[in-house]
Amino acid sequence: MKNYKLLTPGPLTTTDTVKKEMLFDHCTWDDDYKQITQEIRRELLKLAHVSEEDYTVVLMQGSGTFGVESVLTSVIGEGEKLLIAANGAYGKRMASIADHAGIPYVLYEEDFDKVPDADKIASYLDADAGITHVSMVHSETTSGILNDIESVAKVVKERGKTFIVDAMSSFGGVDIQVGELGIDFIISSANKCIQGVPGFSFIICRRDKLMESKGKARSLSLDLYDQWETMEKDGKWRFTSPTHVVLAFRQALRELEEEGGIEKRHERYVKNNQILIENLGRLGIKPYVGADVQGPIITTFYYPEHHNFSFQEMYRYIKDRGYAIYPGKVTDADTFRIGNIGEIYPEDMVKVTAIISEFLKEKE
Repeated sequence: MKNYKLLTPGPLTTTDTVKKEMLFDHCTWDDDYKQITQEIRRELLKLAHVSEEDYTVVLMQGSGTFGVESVLTSVIGEGEKLLIAANGAYGKRMASIADHAGIPYVLYEEDFDKVPDADKIASYLDADAGITHVSMVHSETTSGILNDIESVAKVVKERGKTFIVDAMSSFGGVDIQVGELGIDFIISSANKCIQGVPGFSFIICRRDKLMESKGKARSLSLDLYDQWETMEKDGKWRFTSPTHVVLAFRQALRELEEEGGIEKRHERYVKNNQILIENLGRLGIKPYVGADVQGPIITTFYYPEHHNFSFQEMYRYIKDRGYAIYPGKVTDADTFRIGNIGEIYPEDMVKVTAIISEFLKEKE
């Protein structure tokens, strides 16, 4: 099998030491294993800068979307209503979840290259007293934009609403002061900036808000409160947990700390992103969003003007030389995406942009 690195927003390239942890088969009922779960939960609270008195962590089997669906379908009860601020595919996915679950909601959409505006969100809340919850994505990987959750949190909390943040592709790579911002539920995934492998999502919950959700869930397996209640006792998951993934994640947390925590990882991701944008800029390849809102996780690029190749041609050329990139997800422009998280370093950015330069020359 040909080996190559993933320049994607997750799953991503992991270290050999993280992968090695998955060689061990663990029993879900074992006390040692349950303590690993509890260790992970405590460590995630530290990364969020919150205390066990105010917040708690729930691990949920499945992808990041399972975690988002767990929150939306567990904490919004009868007679309650959700405002979704969306500027990409993952914000819109929240609307699909609400549609399937029969959750009343209002959708505020912005263009994919613009951040949701806090003043507009305030207007929605002031105009509709029935809205009880507000949700949005932090790092919207459709475009690579990093949304302003701080400004939104301020207007949401001033009005006493519950704030739900999908930080799938940012938590662990962008420092988020969860408690200071007043975020009530923040969701992320094992296979993103903490650099584990796919298999579970995690939700950092304000305790009082989680307690309020008891009995509201529309799903058995995605019931956030019931999952927490079982896990809180001794670390046992309600249903079969992804044991190998959990072991890998514990190792990934250790490696995050060894790197210097979120601050140092963020610095690496930002450097990767800067090199990528600067080098491709010299080739006439421009980012889709402005520098003032560009996040350090993934970047969407326009194709060069007058290009005469398909994404598949470029993808195959780059992959054969050691890297996998992402197709575009923006619907109104020809774009492709390159991520710079995971076990990826500045020298990788230099290499992949050189490969793209070679490809373009061959296509002239």
